[in-house]
Amino acid sequence: MKHSTPEFARIAREATVLRCRVGSEVHGVTVDQQQDRDEMGICVEPPEYVIGLRAFEQYVYRSQPDHTRSGPGDLDLTVYSLRKWMRLALDGNPTVLLPLFVPESQVVTITPVGRDLRANAHRLLSRRAGLRFLGYLRAQRDRMEGLRGGKHTNRPELVDVHGFDTKFAYHMVRLGVQGVELLETGHLTLPMPEPDRTWLRELRRGEHSRTEALERAGDLEQRLAGLCATSDLPGEPDTAWADEWLVRTYQRVWARR
Repeated sequence: MKHSTPEFARIAREATVLRCRVGSEVHGVTVDQQQDRDEMGICVEPPEYVIGLRAFEQYVYRSQPDHTRSGPGDLDLTVYSLRKWMRLALDGNPTVLLPLFVPESQVVTITPVGRDLRANAHRLLSRRAGLRFLGYLRAQRDRMEGLRGGKHTNRPELVDVHGFDTKFAYHMVRLGVQGVELLETGHLTLPMPEPDRTWLRELRRGEHSRTEALERAGDLEQRLAGLCATSDLPGEPDTAWADEWLVRTYQRVWARR
């Protein structure tokens, strides 16, 4: 299914309830003055796309053509349907959870529905999120160590300079740091707090070695694995609340159309 048709663009533009930045600037680890702009949105799609034959799961817009890397000033935007976003959030997807925690200064668009969603972030969190952070961390670590197939970099210029993809390594360690924080506190601090923010920025600049990055990831993996069993977060998210909230929200938004 195409994710960038004119009709999808209209739905994303007119029905968005929350849209925010989700890239390196939000995490506080930018190393270049000019970055591309990564944004995520959530929209309440029309009834014909929920109870009719049509379907809307997400709209994707990139200012660069497909298969072309984004550069300074480029926009990469994904707008999820509210239902799809909720499914991913309940499952603990690390990237999808970010709109619940970004500071107001990084919010591009928000409606009362979006504010209500952010106010109820605690209902969507569970130790399941820890398992997702752990899974992504392990997958990236295995690729860096050559234990898992698939390309682990599309940044040969970083490999040429540093001997490894420092941005890929940064994402690996960041997942561990944020997964631990989420399971220990039920919250994600954005931008990331010190001293982790500086350490990760140094890693992106190549000031820490590949071995240091893998050792740090290994330590975080052990902590995160333990927290998946001992965290005070519930074992499962409040899916009953989420189901009731979705039905109520769709009905209320549609009634105002």
